[in-house]
Amino acid sequence: MSTSRRDFLKKASILSATAVSLPALHVKASEEPRFNMSGYAAPKIDKVRVAFVGLGNRGTGAVDRFTYIEGAEIVAVCDKHRDRAEKHQKMVVDRGLKKPAAFSGAEGWKEMLKSVKIELLYICTPWDYHTEMCVEGMLAGAHVACEVPIGLTIEDCWKVVKVSEETRKHCMMLENCCYDFFELQTLNMARAGVFGELVHAEGAYIHDLLDLNFSKTYYDDFWRLKENIRFNGNLYPTHGIGPVAQCLNVNRGDVMTSLVAMQSNDFQMGEEAKRLAKEDPETYGQFVGAQFRGNINTTLIRTQRGKTIMIQHDVTSPRPYSRIHKLSGTKGFCEKYPKIGISLKSYQNGHNFLPEAELNKLREQYTPEIVKFIGEQAKKVGGHGGMDFMMDWRLIDCLRNGLPLDQDVYDAAAWSAIVPLSMESVKKGKVVEFPDFTRGAWITNKPLELTLKGGGNTKIRSISGKSDKQLNV
Repeated sequence: MSTSRRDFLKKASILSATAVSLPALHVKASEEPRFNMSGYAAPKIDKVRVAFVGLGNRGTGAVDRFTYIEGAEIVAVCDKHRDRAEKHQKMVVDRGLKKPAAFSGAEGWKEMLKSVKIELLYICTPWDYHTEMCVEGMLAGAHVACEVPIGLTIEDCWKVVKVSEETRKHCMMLENCCYDFFELQTLNMARAGVFGELVHAEGAYIHDLLDLNFSKTYYDDFWRLKENIRFNGNLYPTHGIGPVAQCLNVNRGDVMTSLVAMQSNDFQMGEEAKRLAKEDPETYGQFVGAQFRGNINTTLIRTQRGKTIMIQHDVTSPRPYSRIHKLSGTKGFCEKYPKIGISLKSYQNGHNFLPEAELNKLREQYTPEIVKFIGEQAKKVGGHGGMDFMMDWRLIDCLRNGLPLDQDVYDAAAWSAIVPLSMESVKKGKVVEFPDFTRGAWITNKPLELTLKGGGNTKIRSISGKSDKQLNV
């Protein structure tokens, strides 16, 4: 075990005397949260001092977006590559803002936590770093916002939960798809009972990334391609589960209890490695003969209240991009892909989708406050059509006004846990139990209310000539 890993585990021991032997899947019924982070409103922060670690594809977009949020001050940037840190330092200065400190190297982020006062640590690194950085950030006194997933093992998910409870620091997973426009509208419709009692939901991450995963330059050292060798399951479930879990009140009135996953063999990644190795054996020869994960994973989840969820993952098939996003209730149904469709029992007995005029009426009636308030400006800033900026703006506005976050640490843990649980189910060929990260608090936790009440005062700097150049959700 490395020294840094030992230090990490030692610090995490503040949670309990047995922190490193947390339950793999189950939780004793008598165990209760040290502090319930669901609905927790941290003390107000007038101007949020933000530090970024990981300045690749996602990190670059995040720093760019934060330069438009007046309630945030970028105080530090960090990447293992010195030139990236300096480039982003210059980006901030070129926007007319105060020069942030720049850190680099494998341990640069630790030095940053020690030497700079930070109120929000924003993590955009490869997945292996997420849990340790989340824990260390909270122990250093900062709230944390982390790219997906929050952890790759059940044990790591528990560590993040318990440190958040112990420190009373927010740990939000940056699930940007929860802030897409139709997803927010259907969440509002579900809250209003338009679909009746929701019975089933579907979500997915279907995105042809075969070329990008094998790119020499897009991901450092092919780190994301290597994850497709290491994880034989649904290794990227949060885009699909996040929006529908919020509609189903998961962790806030219901809880996921069991999961079963089935997966195809690999028919594409291994063949692509062979093809590329013929052209460039020095670069791609290392992947020839590797055991890649199956191309398509289908995961089924059941909740305590008897609802079902289907989550799919496919990043190799030449099929149109889709996150599926379907909600099926006793009074209606909706889907987003390949195009938006809503059917209601009140219209032709639910046998046909509503005409465009009726869809427009529903859009006008159920578009949430946040979209009306910030949506058009978010589109101008960019980040997947604006949902990234709405997520960032909302996070800062909540921190500045002492409001609960829309996603809490229990969401981060539960949505991320699908990765190791799906692997276990695929390996064993059977249903596995889902841990309850709220330890029973889901029974009384209040459903998410996406409202601007008490906030909405975070201003945006002037926007001109912006375009969305992000390539990958």
